[in-house]
Amino acid sequence: MAVNPADVRRVSRNVGEVWVPKVGWLRFRWSRAVADGAKSYRITRDRAGRWHVAFAVAPEPIAAPGTGAAVGVDRGVVVSAALSTGELLNVPALRDGEKARLLRLQRKLARAQRGSNRRRKVKTAIARLKARETDRRKDWVEKTSTRLAREFDVIAVEDLKISNMTRSAKGTLEAPGRGVRQKAGLNRGILANGWGQLVTRLEQKAPGRVVKVDPRFTSQRCSACGIVDREARESQAVFRCRSCGFACNADVNAALNIRFAAGHAVTARGGPPLGGPENREPQHEYLLVR
Repeated sequence: MAVNPADVRRVSRNVGEVWVPKVGWLRFRWSRAVADGAKSYRITRDRAGRWHVAFAVAPEPIAAPGTGAAVGVDRGVVVSAALSTGELLNVPALRDGEKARLLRLQRKLARAQRGSNRRRKVKTAIARLKARETDRRKDWVEKTSTRLAREFDVIAVEDLKISNMTRSAKGTLEAPGRGVRQKAGLNRGILANGWGQLVTRLEQKAPGRVVKVDPRFTSQRCSACGIVDREARESQAVFRCRSCGFACNADVNAALNIRFAAGHAVTARGGPPLGGPENREPQHEYLLVR
């Protein structure tokens, strides 16, 4: 629905109201300022039963620092994002107590009768825990993407086809897939670490400064001597080159290779890569107050 300046008003420090046709004034938690340039708004209900009002705003891109600094970002399942600076970043997950409660609820759900009120309440409780995990991931993506856009002129990432990578491996009855359970676990890990969300927000906040490089051999190539050795990665976390003896965290080594590849791409183009953000308007959501 289109936004009229008279349709939004602030009631107190933490509460605002929005006018909804045929409904009237609805209160929402004023978690951030409503931009003057808001073009429209929509009201949605998430799987946890929470109502949100989202105002569509085209934000201004974050200005580059102008220092010429570049960073490579390697996205993973165990480490959400490894930077070529040596920093390891992780999406905050559910705490141990929350994981134990989720497991209990899932077992309770398996015993509940389909269509019963008990099953509905358990499903709602599970959805609230899942929503808490999703909120933390979104918050991490926003803070991490803003920080990278402010600190670096060029941000290099692997050009990954995430939709293809997270496709089910079940196959068909005639040709069933192999390692389906393991593939399902990998898919959940990729989605839980916000691979796609991070790059999308980087492209929106730092338009023209995100370089996507070929992901082949980034985890197998030594960032010191350039030798590709499939046996150099001794474990998930350890990379040790058998040619030059260089050793470091395997994810950081991959991030260094990504940054090096991006440097070649920038040089070949004669400067920072050109391009613009995707034609999307991020939704700033507010929690409706009942």
